[in-house]
Amino acid sequence: MLWSARLRPRVPGMHWPLSLSPLQHGMFVLVGLLSYVMVTRIGGHHRHPSAAIAWVLLIALLPYLGLPLFLVFGTRKLVRPARRGARPDRPWRADGPEWALQLLAALDVPKPVRNRSIEFHGDGAESLRALLDIVARAQERVDVCTYAVGDDEVGRAVLSALVQAAQRGVRVRVLLDAIGGLRGARRTVATLHATGVELRWFMPVLRNPVHGRTNLRDHRKLVVADGRAMWSGGRNLAAAYFDDGDGGWIDLSFVVRGPLALQAQDLLERDWQAAHGRVVAGDLADGAAAEAFDGPPAQLVPSGPDLADDTLYALLVAAAFRAERRIVAVTPYFVPEDALLAAWCVACRRGVRIDLVVPSRSNHRMADLARGRGGGARGGARARPALSTRHPARWKTPAV
Repeated sequence: MLWSARLRPRVPGMHWPLSLSPLQHGMFVLVGLLSYVMVTRIGGHHRHPSAAIAWVLLIALLPYLGLPLFLVFGTRKLVRPARRGARPDRPWRADGPEWALQLLAALDVPKPVRNRSIEFHGDGAESLRALLDIVARAQERVDVCTYAVGDDEVGRAVLSALVQAAQRGVRVRVLLDAIGGLRGARRTVATLHATGVELRWFMPVLRNPVHGRTNLRDHRKLVVADGRAMWSGGRNLAAAYFDDGDGGWIDLSFVVRGPLALQAQDLLERDWQAAHGRVVAGDLADGAAAEAFDGPPAQLVPSGPDLADDTLYALLVAAAFRAERRIVAVTPYFVPEDALLAAWCVACRRGVRIDLVVPSRSNHRMADLARGRGGGARGGARARPALSTRHPARWKTPAV
């Protein structure tokens, strides 16, 4: 008691945890554990067993640190909507593997549609021309969703095209991530209101914490014009993402003209409403109201905490078990969960060739360290890793 009295500062009106009696400390631990149970049950959280055990041990052993950390970082970014029952009108009749169509139908994603055209871009210059052309041809509305807008020639060219569209009577809306927008032309973007362009920041840092989490960011890149044409891919609206030289990113982008654009417009509308944490329930538009085409088929597969299921992850794991000959995965960051890694290992044992293409060095050192040797052996199964040396630090678009 003499030791604790000398070391503990005496602050009037402050009650230090070390002065709690064993009964009071036990009650605090109990309250912390009850809080974990209630938040987990009410929020419908389904954690990995190791993560659940870690949180319980942290709250039990270090309650004064563990409980605040759990309340800040341990809850969902958004509460996923409830799953609905089976739909009698699904699965759809469409081109593609039957297993994939059945799975996506069960996950309530929009149905596959045929479009007038789908064009992938060969380089950044072609991608930028296509983006500006879509905005220039818009007649009624243009919706833009991006993580960042650069304070450079590309960012200014895109913003100028949007302002010109608004001046000729087109409704223009821009949804920009509040964190990603800090690194770019924030001042320029903020002046868009005076030009007739509607601007909304996705998940502002200073807001009611009940309406979404600060670490929930919007990384979608979409430009939709009149629900008839869409530009998308992995490029932010900055020069580095359209530069094919040594200082740019290796990225993918494409333009779809057809009903898929109407589905993307509905998805962007939901993001617009969810910018401040309001999740919109219900089906996405199926594109039936759009003009019918007999061109290439495509399917929009959205993913995020605002959906009832982790659609892309479910599709990746299912594809690993369904693959018969080869899986090609191209990604800047390879830190898979155990379920996906195990599925790939099982595929290797079945004789499926797996080609994993990762950069020799990405732009996130921690991801490189977590990746380790990228594609080593596990349980006797082996993949074929390939390390790309072209623009090793500037490669970011994933594809499987």
